[in-house]
Amino acid sequence: MNRHLQTLVQVLRSLSAMAPRKLWLGGAALAALTVLMGMALLGLSGWFITATAIAGLVPAVALVFDVFMPSAGIRLLAVGRTGARYAERLVTHDATLAVLAALREKLFRSWSKPQAARLLLQRPARLLQRLTSDVDALDNLYLRLLVPAISALGAAVLLALAYGLMRWWLGLLALVWLLLAGWGIALWHGLRGRKAAVRRAMALEAMRAQTVDLVAGQTDLLMAGRLQAQVQQVLKSDARGAAADAQIYQTEAAAVKAYGAVSAITLSASMLLMAWLVEQGHINAPVAALGILLALSAMEPFAALRRGAAEAGRTWLAVRRLAPALVAEEKTTQALSEPADCAVLLRQVQLLNLGPVSLKIHAGERVALIGASGAGKTTLLNVMAGELPVQSGTVQAQASSWMTQRTELFQDSLQANLRLANPQATDEQLWAALEAAGLKADVMALPQGLESMLGEGGLGLSGGQARRLALARLLLSSAPCWLLDEVTEGLDAATAADVLQRLQRAAEGRALIFATHWQREAALAERIVQLQSGRVVSEARRGSPEFEQALACLRPDVLELPQQLLQPLPQATPVFSH
Repeated sequence: MNRHLQTLVQVLRSLSAMAPRKLWLGGAALAALTVLMGMALLGLSGWFITATAIAGLVPAVALVFDVFMPSAGIRLLAVGRTGARYAERLVTHDATLAVLAALREKLFRSWSKPQAARLLLQRPARLLQRLTSDVDALDNLYLRLLVPAISALGAAVLLALAYGLMRWWLGLLALVWLLLAGWGIALWHGLRGRKAAVRRAMALEAMRAQTVDLVAGQTDLLMAGRLQAQVQQVLKSDARGAAADAQIYQTEAAAVKAYGAVSAITLSASMLLMAWLVEQGHINAPVAALGILLALSAMEPFAALRRGAAEAGRTWLAVRRLAPALVAEEKTTQALSEPADCAVLLRQVQLLNLGPVSLKIHAGERVALIGASGAGKTTLLNVMAGELPVQSGTVQAQASSWMTQRTELFQDSLQANLRLANPQATDEQLWAALEAAGLKADVMALPQGLESMLGEGGLGLSGGQARRLALARLLLSSAPCWLLDEVTEGLDAATAADVLQRLQRAAEGRALIFATHWQREAALAERIVQLQSGRVVSEARRGSPEFEQALACLRPDVLELPQQLLQPLPQATPVFSH
C-alpha cells in the first residue's frame, strides 16, 4: 500500500475512534438521504406538472387522473428533505465537534510526552499552528470530502437506476459519466491546488512565527535597529500567503467553470436522450421530464465537493503533520519491579553526555545531586521523570512530581494553576496546600481569592509568591517521589529558608531528589551524590566527613539555616557500588 494512503487510512481510523460510529455513519447516511430526497422531489414535481398538463388536454382523462398520490408524495419528500437536512447538520456537526475536542486532548497528551513539548516550545508558532489551523483543517476530511463524496455517489446511483429502468446501457453510461466527470474534476482541483494550499499554510505559519517574535521581542528589536526589518518580514510572509490565495481562487474558478460545463453537457445529453426515447415510444413525456430534472439535480452534490477539494492540500498537510501524534500508541510508564522501599533504580543508564550511571534511591530517602553546571544533574532528573528516553541501560521509577528551576504558571486563575497537579482537588485541599506553602494569607487578601487571574507566565505574582504557588501545586500531588531542580534559585535567603522548611514538613515519607548548587538545599539530604561529566564520581552520607566536605563545596547562604534542618537523619540502605 502506498505510504501516503496508509498514513491517511491510519489517521481516519484514529479519528473514527474519537466519536461513536453511529454518528459517523448516521451523518453520511442522512446527507445522502437529503440529496436523494431532493432529486426525487424535483423529478416527481416535473413528472406531476407535465402529467397534469397533458391530462388537462382531454377532459375524460382529467376526470380520472389521480392528483392526490403524487401531491402527497411531493409533500412527503419536501418535509422529509427538510427534516433530513436538519438531522444531517445536527449529527455531522455533533460528530465533528466531538472529534475536534478529543483530537486536541490527544495532541496535547502526545506533545506532553518526553522531548515533544520541549521541541515545540522552541517554536511556539508551530505549536499554535498545530493546535488551531491544522486541527481545524482535519474537519474537511469528513464534512467536506467524505460526506459530499458519499452523497454524490448516492446521486449517481439514483440517476443510474432511473435511467437503467428505461435502458440498461443508459443507466450504466450515466453512472460512469457522473463518477468520472464529477469525481475527476474534484481530484483535478485538489491536485492542482495542493501546492498553493501548502504554500499558503506555510506562509501563515511563518507569519505567525514572525509576529510572535515581533511582539515578544519588540524592545530588543528596537534597541538593535531591527524592528522595521522584522515588520518587513511579516509583510513578506503575508504577501506570499496572498499570492497563494490568488492561485487557489484561480483554480477554484476553473473548477466552477468545469462543473458548469459538465452540468450543461449532462443536461443537454439527457434532453436529447429523453427526446429520442419519447420518439421511439419507450417512454412518455412526463417520464422524460422526470429524467431531465433528475439529471439536472444529479450534478449538485458533485459541485459540493469543490470546497473540500480546494482545501485538500491544506488538509493533507495537516494529516502529515499530525499523523505521528495521532497514530502513536499510548505507552505507560514501566512499573517498578523492585521492593516497595525503592523509589528510583538506574542500571548503566547512558544518553548524550550522561553515563553510564547506576543509582538506587529508596522510598523516603532524600538525595542531593551536586556538581558543576553541565555535569548532568538536570539531565538525570529528566531521566528519572521519564522526560528523556535513554540510549542504553534500564530506568525504573515510581510516579514522580517535578518542581523545576523555572516556575511554570499559566494565564489562568490561581485554582486552575493549582489543579494541574490534582484536577479533582477540592477548594479545601487548595487552601490547605496554600497554607502549607505560606501563601494562604496573600491569596485571601486578593479580591477574588482562588479565582484571581494570573497574567502570562504568572504575571501578578512576585518571584517568591510564584515559587510558593509552585510549591503548593507540588503539595497537591500524591506522587511518592518529588524531583526538585534548584527550587530556591532566585529567592532571597529568608524566603528560601521558609520554602525549604515547608517542603521538608510536607515531604514526610516521600523520596526527595534535589539538583542543587546551594548548601541550604543539600543540607536537607541524607546522601549527596556528586556528578562530573555525566558520571557519578562520589557519594557521601550524612554524618560522614565526606558529607561535610561536599556540603562545604556548595554555594553558601548569607542567612544561617534553622537548626532543625541540620539534625541527623536515619541512615538509608547502602547503595550500588560504582
